Amino acid sequence: MEISGIITALIIGLIIGALGRLVVPGKQNIPIWLTLVIGVVAAFLGTLLAAAIGVAETPGIDWIELALQIGLAAAGVAIEVTP
Repeated sequence: MEISGIITALIIGLIIGALGRLVVPGKQNIPIWLTLVIGVVAAFLGTLLAAAIGVAETPGIDWIELALQIGLAAAGVAIEVTP
């Protein structure tokens, strides 16, 4: 992976974290930086999971991979919200 790919992954991870936070209902009492870290981790894990099940490379927008990433981010935010 080149440096431009890593930077792109980080930016997408930040967006994924914000979307994951929006998916979880109610008020989240975690700092925004933690949400963004969860998003970056979820983006990388979602990409690995998509590659493992064979849906990482599709023509056009990778909707399944994106859904996996957002789902993982929402799960991460939800885990951090529950006491």
